Amino acid sequence: MDIAFSTTAALAAAIATRKVSAVEALDAHLAQIDNHNGAVNAVISLDREGARDRAKRADATLARGEALGPLHGVPFTLKDMHETAGMKTTVGFPAFADYVAKRDSPVVARLKAAGGVLMGKTNVATMLGDWQSDNPLFGRTGNPWNLQRTAGGSSGGAAAALCSGMTPFDVGSDMQDSIRLPAAFCGVYGLKPTEHRVSLAGAFPDPSGAARSVRQMSCLGPLARSVEDLALIYQIIAGPDGSDTDLAPVPVEGMPKLDPKTLRIAFAPTFPGLPVASEISAAVESLARRLQSAGATVEEAKRRKLDLHDDLKQGGALIGMMMEAAQPEPPEEPTPVSRWFEALARRDRSILAWDQFFETWDALLCPVAMTTAFPHCDPGAPIQVDGKEQSYWMLPAYGAVFNYSGHPALSLPCGQDRDGLPIGLQLVGKRWSESRLLGVAKAIEPLAGGFRRPPGY
Repeated sequence: MDIAFSTTAALAAAIATRKVSAVEALDAHLAQIDNHNGAVNAVISLDREGARDRAKRADATLARGEALGPLHGVPFTLKDMHETAGMKTTVGFPAFADYVAKRDSPVVARLKAAGGVLMGKTNVATMLGDWQSDNPLFGRTGNPWNLQRTAGGSSGGAAAALCSGMTPFDVGSDMQDSIRLPAAFCGVYGLKPTEHRVSLAGAFPDPSGAARSVRQMSCLGPLARSVEDLALIYQIIAGPDGSDTDLAPVPVEGMPKLDPKTLRIAFAPTFPGLPVASEISAAVESLARRLQSAGATVEEAKRRKLDLHDDLKQGGALIGMMMEAAQPEPPEEPTPVSRWFEALARRDRSILAWDQFFETWDALLCPVAMTTAFPHCDPGAPIQVDGKEQSYWMLPAYGAVFNYSGHPALSLPCGQDRDGLPIGLQLVGKRWSESRLLGVAKAIEPLAGGFRRPPGY
C-alpha cells in the first residue's frame, strides 16, 4: 500500500482493519513532508509531536476494540485559517503571527471527533486575498508539477500538499475560486458547497471577538485526491452546528451511485466575454463528447439573460462592503445600508436565474479558471493566455460566478496541457444538492482521468 498517496477512504479502511497503524500512516506523510516540503513550502506550523501522540492514542483505542469514527487515525492538514486550540492560526498576516485560539472551530472539532489526526497547517495568500499562496510569514508555495509555477491561492498550500503526498485531505475556503482554482492548478479535487452549508464559525482568526462580517459568498469545503474523499469529508463537516446561525437545516445526504446514461449535462467551453486557454476549452468539449458516447444527454449550454461581467462586478462590490464592515474604524463616507440591500436584490436575480437553469440540467461542465498554473509573478501582473495578456483579476472569473450565485461547484482533474500541467474542469449543480453533484462527478471521474501523481514524488 502506497500510504502517502492512498485515498482518505482507503487509508481509514486500512487503519480500521489493522493493515496499517495510525503511527505508520502519520510517519509516511511526515516523510513526504521532510523530503519535499523544503522545495514546495506547502505545510507550515507542523505539530509533529502532538500528531504522534494523537496517532498513538488512535492505535490504543483500536486495540481496545472501541468504536471508531470514519477518519480514525487518518492524518490530515488544514488551511492556515481555521481556529485550532493549541496551534497558531495566522492567515499569513504578521499581526496574527502568534495567535492561538482557545478552542477549535466547529469544522476542526468535527474532523477530530471523526478520528482525524491533525498534523499542521498549510500555506495561504496573505489574509486569503490572492490567487497565489505567498505571505511575509512563510513565503511562497510552489506547484509540485513545476516549482516555477504557482500552486494557486488562497488554498494553494492545501492543494500542493495533497498532490505531493504530504496529506490525504485538507479543508479550504472559497470566496472567489479559492478552493477550485488551486485544486485545478495542482491536479486534485476541490468542492465549494452551497453557501451556508458548512459552518464559517472560527474560520478566520478573531483575537478580539469582533462581529463576523463575512456572511455571504464565502464557503468552506474539502480538497482531496478522489471524489469519494470529497464526499466523505463533506458529510463530516456539513450541516448546522449550533454556532453559525446562517446554516440551513437541509439534510446532508450520502453520495448516490449514478449511471452516466441517466445524466443530463450542459457544457460551456467558455463564458461570453471571459478569456480561457484553448486547451482548457478543448478539454471541456472533449469530456462532453466522452460523456455523450457513454450515453449521457449532453448539450452546449444556452446563453442566459445574465451579464456575467456585471455579476462579477457586483460580487466584488459585496466583498468590498463586507471588508469595509470589518475595519476597526468606519471610512469617512461609509457605504449607505440601502446599497447593501440593493446589492442583495441584484444578487437574488442571478441566483434565481441559475436555479431555473438547474431545473433542467444535473450539472454544468465548464472551465475552473482561464489558464493552467502560471509562473510566479507579482499580484496584478498580466497573465499570458494563448500568447495574449489578460487581466490578473480575471483569473477566478469562472469560479467566482458561482460564489456570487451560491451554487455548489467542484473542480476535477482532466488531463494535462502541452506544458505537462494539470487541467482542471468545473462541475456546477443545483443549490443544496452537493450529494447529487458529487454523484455526477463520481460517474464522470473515470472518463475525466482522475488524479495523477506528479513526477518525482
